[in-house]
Amino acid sequence: MRQFSLIDQTLREGMQYQGVVFSYDQRMKILAFQEALGVDICQAGYPSAHPQEAAMVKALADHARHRGFRIRVAALGRAFLPDAKILVDTGINDIHFHLHLPSHSTVRESENTLSELIPVIAFVRNARPDAVISLAVLDMGKTPPDQLNTGIRFLCQNQMIDILSLPDTSGIMAPNQVADRIRDAVALAGDMAVSIHCHNDLGMASANSVMGILAGAHMLEASVSGIGERNGIGDLYLTSRILADQDIRCGFACDNLDLIREYYLFVDDIVKEQTGQGLIHATTPMFGQAVHTHVAGTHAASLFGTSTTPDFHLNLLCGNHLVKKYLRFHHIDFHSDRLPAITAAIKEMSVQKNRRVTPAEVKKMVHSSE
Repeated sequence: MRQFSLIDQTLREGMQYQGVVFSYDQRMKILAFQEALGVDICQAGYPSAHPQEAAMVKALADHARHRGFRIRVAALGRAFLPDAKILVDTGINDIHFHLHLPSHSTVRESENTLSELIPVIAFVRNARPDAVISLAVLDMGKTPPDQLNTGIRFLCQNQMIDILSLPDTSGIMAPNQVADRIRDAVALAGDMAVSIHCHNDLGMASANSVMGILAGAHMLEASVSGIGERNGIGDLYLTSRILADQDIRCGFACDNLDLIREYYLFVDDIVKEQTGQGLIHATTPMFGQAVHTHVAGTHAASLFGTSTTPDFHLNLLCGNHLVKKYLRFHHIDFHSDRLPAITAAIKEMSVQKNRRVTPAEVKKMVHSSE
């Protein structure tokens, strides 16, 4: 069975979603959810943004250490010396950097940019010998393959980092493109672990994240409801669940749906309070209301989909089988020999009123047919 590590970026990416800001108590609660659910790494924030942000990250790391948490606390910064010093001062061991390789750069220019990392990495290694260093090279979707591969070779040959993060920062890639890039990167990366980070501008982030792991990536970066910059990133639960169903697992407790739902609703309430609109809507996979509903008889017959608590709605598309389930679901007594007539009456009312039929209307219809 293949294993991968999970980096929960709800805190760091979450504060890039429409200006949401998590309080100290909220961050502690989110960290507790992550620990309970078996997340490997919490990317806790961006310390160089403000001294208070650095203090928050330090507090989370200290809390996790004092409580004996298994989860590792990480933070992100720019790949240059001032940010490196701030990251080291927080006391964290998981130090994540990001670096932009302009797509118009030549291979030599990219090598020069990467060479500027040498003193930064040397400083971190000297100050914190046990540090696990990650570098996100932006932007996998726009950087030409030869330029990106040259950069990977440079990092590998110089043994500079432990984790190579490859983000589709622009959110423009398709799953097959991500798979091709990740497969090549893994082949070149040597002892470096490869991490995948996908944005959702074209709605492909979770699918791209799954394909990245299937193509050989060792780590996955995701968040609750995909919260993040612009349209967000890969969804924490969906990606982990889909991979687990294919026997590719991490420590995340995919089966603990009650706790996962509590975590998702906690974050959703914060977002709703601060922005006026939550992340979970009717058609949100797994957690949205619509996933429970059935209208067509074919779907209701075998309860297709992921929900184990179905709800039924009747309109002109209903059939006898669905109507029977609906009546039993709403505890409406009926004579079985009257079922075809009841179904016909429901269909006719739906056509006449140009909408679905309500439970009260169905109940009245059943009683009048007796």
